[in-house]
Parts: sequence; C-alpha cells; structure tokens
Amino acid sequence: MTRKLFAAVALAAVVSAGCFDLSKNSAAPSGSGSLLAGSWRSVSGTSPNEACTNFHWTVTEYTGSTASGAFSATCYGNVQVAGTAHGTLTSVTLVTWGLTATANGPGLPPSCPILLTGTATLGGDTITIPYTGTICGAPVSGTEIMKKS
Repeated sequence: MTRKLFAAVALAAVVSAGCFDLSKNSAAPSGSGSLLAGSWRSVSGTSPNEACTNFHWTVTEYTGSTASGAFSATCYGNVQVAGTAHGTLTSVTLVTWGLTATANGPGLPPSCPILLTGTATLGGDTITIPYTGTICGAPVSGTEIMKKS
C-alpha cells in the first residue's frame, strides 16, 4: 500500500511540475492569437520578383487562436493595396490566413478587389507567407517574409 501511495504521489509531482507531457498535441494553445499581436512588416529586399511586396499587417484584435487587423501591400510596383487580414494559428507554427482588400493604381477600375490566402509559417518574430489569390480577378501568387516590428 505504501509503494502505491508513493508512486501516485511521485507521478502527481512530476505531472504538476510540467516535466511529463501527457498530451503530445501540436495544436495551437488557447490564447495563442496573441503571438500574432503587434505590427509586422516585410523584410527589406524580400521577394523582388513577386507580384506583391512591402506587406504591412497591424494586428489590433486577437481572440483565442485568431488575430485580425489592417493590412497593406504594394503589387506590381505601383498598385496600392489596403484592407483587412486575419490569421488563425492551427498549430504552434502554422497560420492559416486570408485577406480582403481593394487596390488602387493606374489603369485599374475603382476599388479593384483583392483576395489572398495561404498557410504561413510562424518562426518567433518572423512569418513566411506564401500566398495565392486574385487582383481584379487576375491570378497572383508569391511568398513574402515579414518581421515583427
């Protein structure tokens, strides 16, 4: 009886100390949307041959594992994009994201719709963002790297 009690107490101490992980779950922890909070900007000089560069995302709202906020970018060198982006941490390092925006630039119809989506990789203070979508109905894709500022 003493051995069983000792074993139970020892197991409880190890588990409560966090030295033994019973879950082995890679899902994003509750409240992890705060990892995305703050301002994110493209790393200088990334993706010079991509359709869209100069990403800026300011996360102003986060709940649970989701985050959203204002987004802007430059596409095709002179098309200014502005809208809202949202992301959900689906694991500790993966962010499923999307944005709805409008573009303004020479030769574009007023308020040209932009839709981009992807699954980004979060690495501490950087996010690698592969994207696909449309600008005024035309397909676009690329990869951009952002750093928390």
